[in-house]
Amino acid sequence: MIKTDILIIGAGPVGMFAVFEAGLLKLRCHLIDALAEPGGQCSEIYPKKPIYDIPAYPEILAGDLIKNLADQIAPFEPTYTLGERADTIEKLEDGTFVVTTNKGTKHNAPAVFIAGGLGSFEPRKPPIKEIVDFEDKGVEYIIKDPEFYRGKKVVISGGGDSALDWSIFLADVADEVSLVHRRKDFRGALDSVEKVAELSKAGKINLITDAEVKEIHGDGKVESVLIKHKTEGDIVKECDHFVPLFGLSPKLGPIADWGLEIEKNAIVVNNALDYGTNIPGIFAIGDVNTYPGKLKLILSGFHEATIAVQFAYNIINPGKRYVMKYTTVNGVTGFDGEKKEAKKAVVKTID
Repeated sequence: MIKTDILIIGAGPVGMFAVFEAGLLKLRCHLIDALAEPGGQCSEIYPKKPIYDIPAYPEILAGDLIKNLADQIAPFEPTYTLGERADTIEKLEDGTFVVTTNKGTKHNAPAVFIAGGLGSFEPRKPPIKEIVDFEDKGVEYIIKDPEFYRGKKVVISGGGDSALDWSIFLADVADEVSLVHRRKDFRGALDSVEKVAELSKAGKINLITDAEVKEIHGDGKVESVLIKHKTEGDIVKECDHFVPLFGLSPKLGPIADWGLEIEKNAIVVNNALDYGTNIPGIFAIGDVNTYPGKLKLILSGFHEATIAVQFAYNIINPGKRYVMKYTTVNGVTGFDGEKKEAKKAVVKTID
């Protein structure tokens, strides 16, 4: 059982900023996310997309925003359960909650923050009849550990940032990388498109455009894929792994069955007070919630996290008075009470 003060479901920018606000109140946080790394959509879908409404940043790339947030919360040493989806919740007699993931990992906390953005993300799967049979047998929808592909032959399918970025990264890890896209033009960042073109010319990426993977072949594991090219016909490509990266589809998922008040696939909260739900002790912040006048902005989520943490403090420390102090006076101190300098973040996971 993983115990913490605030259990945050969703490690996107709003969930990460909640760690900072909680840390200022000396509250420890643990985050659960179905994705393999923190950052939510900012990391997984559009890391190189510019964001224009973050205070003090006229423009910042989504991936850089996540890096900065990770550095900002590093003094408060958050821990993570990554690659697992929050499945069930149970309220104990002592008033605390137990949240169990789809892999059976249990977490216990007196306050739960749902910061899941638009919900949990399920991979968009290509319409290949036999693909389910090869899942975890050479078919992966999310790259968790690049070293897993060292020395292997990998076919990546997709035309967005994830497909481009991972093809570039794995070019120096895998024995062979093939990138298949149904069009000639890519949707990703221009510098990534140019880099893939350069690596293709250098023979480090086998770039196949105007084509789609239509079949997967193998005896108990992926051994090859059948690629249908618009002009060249069928191409059989031997490989150890097929990684279709077509983005993620947001769904509220099992949280919809937790007894929360739901309106149009979003969680209703009390924005006049604490961003709490109809279940005391459970808060919803960021794009996952709804209330009159709701704006689905990262900026709004930061505000909601700040307010919710103040009220969570009272649940975690009943009867204890907290006097808010500005960081301009106190600076940022870790749990040892010492002032912390900015440092490179390290994601700590708990098995």
